[in-house]
Amino acid sequence: MKFFNLSIVFLLSLSMHSQTLDTLVNVGGYNMHFKIMKGEGTPILFEAGAGNDASVWNDILEKIHNVTGTTLITYDRSGFGTSELNPNLKNDADFGIENGIKELEAGLSKLGYDNEIILVSHSYGGLYNLLYAHKHPKKVKSVVLIDVTLNNFWNEELLTMRDNMFDTSAMVKPSGDYYMNSNFNEIMRYMRSIEFPNSIPIINIFPENSFTGFPEVLSNRWRKLHKEFNNNKDNVENIIAYGSAHAVFQDNPGLIINTILKAYSETLNENQQRELLQKVLDNAIEMSIETKVNNRSEQDLNELGYSFLRNEELEKATEVFKLNTVLFPGSFNVFDSYGEVLLMADKKVEAIEMYEKSIELNPENENAKNVLLELKQE
Repeated sequence: MKFFNLSIVFLLSLSMHSQTLDTLVNVGGYNMHFKIMKGEGTPILFEAGAGNDASVWNDILEKIHNVTGTTLITYDRSGFGTSELNPNLKNDADFGIENGIKELEAGLSKLGYDNEIILVSHSYGGLYNLLYAHKHPKKVKSVVLIDVTLNNFWNEELLTMRDNMFDTSAMVKPSGDYYMNSNFNEIMRYMRSIEFPNSIPIINIFPENSFTGFPEVLSNRWRKLHKEFNNNKDNVENIIAYGSAHAVFQDNPGLIINTILKAYSETLNENQQRELLQKVLDNAIEMSIETKVNNRSEQDLNELGYSFLRNEELEKATEVFKLNTVLFPGSFNVFDSYGEVLLMADKKVEAIEMYEKSIELNPENENAKNVLLELKQE
């Protein structure tokens, strides 16, 4: 049966390529490049970081499409990739982030994707997600932020430091890089006053240390603000991508894929979620086979399980933790976590078995010992 499932994944992959639209869209006398994997459901729009184009997302799109079957949209901002700059704009200041959002809106409208949408972004692209969500709070159903530039990061002190280190006069003009950097300070000042609507669910993923080798004043502030991002915000969930650097989607693709799948699932009704869950688990198995050598899959599945717990989705969490014990039978930690969720489900006997197995694998597991002691004293 499992070979049949993997064959289905292969056939879905072939079908996906036949549904991909790679096109230039006229947005007012010049062209923007969009690449769309067509499907059904709430579309997911991917926003790249500074200096990147749509291709940066290529390695994770196929698995997301295979599981969700929804439309995935990537694009090049004007002046990047194969997207052109607006020839009608004369002043450097005209090429700021507001112009970028207008171009995105025009492209999405022409393509027929200007209604409900899920946003995903990396780094500088997070500011585009922020402004788009601010302008369209009823259309944006969910946001996944991947180590993004938060709107309060670049204070005046850091902008001055950047000015002393960065020379835009040496950059090619006209170009996307030039206009992004020449407008950088004003963009950051403008974005400070804009916040994500409280009505939109947000998952904020960031690593322990985004920029190794950068001045501590930058890296420490970046990490601090990300940790504080969900303070007093019921709509924001923080996830730390342990062992990753800034490009988390490259260092830990499983975590990003599973998080996007989770965000997408929350736009579905209960029956649709149940159908999607089996596809999510099949995908997790496939990814575990691919990446087991570097031990990422165990951590990815554990994080997925705990994210379900944080949303009080006990049944889904139980299935994920159970799967982890099957895929990683030599890990004491997965049995410890499975025991924890079984206790929450009032399955005491099964929980005791899992904690005993965890101790068998790691006799130094004090957490499991303490839990077992309490359970046997009840």
